[in-house]
Amino acid sequence: MPADSHVLHPITRTPAENPLVIPLVVISPVRDESRYLRHTLDSMVAQTWRPMEWILVDDGSSDATPDIVREYAEKHPFIRLVVRNDRGFRKLGGGVVAAFDFGKERIRRQDYEYIAKLDGDMSFGPRYLEIMIGRLQSDPKLAAVSGKVYHESGGRFVKERHIEEQVAGQFKLYRRTAFEAIGGFVQHLAWDGIDVHQARLLGWKTLSFLHPDAWLWHHRIMGSSDRNLYVGRLRWGRGNWYMGYHPLYALATGLNRMREKPYVIGGLLMIAGYAYAALRGLPQFEDAHFRRELKKWQLARLARVLRLGGGAR
Repeated sequence: MPADSHVLHPITRTPAENPLVIPLVVISPVRDESRYLRHTLDSMVAQTWRPMEWILVDDGSSDATPDIVREYAEKHPFIRLVVRNDRGFRKLGGGVVAAFDFGKERIRRQDYEYIAKLDGDMSFGPRYLEIMIGRLQSDPKLAAVSGKVYHESGGRFVKERHIEEQVAGQFKLYRRTAFEAIGGFVQHLAWDGIDVHQARLLGWKTLSFLHPDAWLWHHRIMGSSDRNLYVGRLRWGRGNWYMGYHPLYALATGLNRMREKPYVIGGLLMIAGYAYAALRGLPQFEDAHFRRELKKWQLARLARVLRLGGGAR
């Protein structure tokens, strides 16, 4: 088992008594999530600090997903289902953000101070929001936060590899002023990397940190929610090209990801996806200044890693 695997204490999902309602709106784009959605709903209902509004956007489910949401909404008024017309297929990245934006347009409480995007296949402990919001409140320059993400493998929890600045895409929790400053999420596969670096360019900080009561359990391995891990890794590489990765950083990222399932081949596929997109001259994020600054940051990080040891995202 990898060195970054752990036996973590179980997540309890008993509904919280008298939770503190905080000025937070959570939006969850969901499509065919019936297998895991109750884990996410139970985790939210158990929070000691609860959002004033949680909008779950059904993005064309063909399973029991909307029925499950309605079941919980009947018991918990802060939960609300909104239905988006079915596009006929699951569109990752851009489609997820489009569904998020659809939900954002339907927020009822406009006095919110924090906003989050949450996937429908996550579990988290009852103090998760308390700890995350507390961290934002303690640092006015902090734009977004998350706990560290784990998935189960062989009876242990394996941490998904992210640098400290990379807030987990599965549960992005933003200060509203910072989220509006970066213009929200980009409707593309690389949305959950672009936002972090946009925040950095504007002088904000982002943080993912490990806390024993605020870790995230991802019930699906990252990049496996569409077809399979192999396709997901190719798509990840193309997303890195779109975002504007420096070739050396794209190579280092692929090499680093060889240590994860699917071992070796997954990292090679990420490199191949990037190379294919580069050779074909596929479109990139339109902000040329962003791409230049990203490459500078990546080269500086590579130099630091070579001095100290470590890995790239």
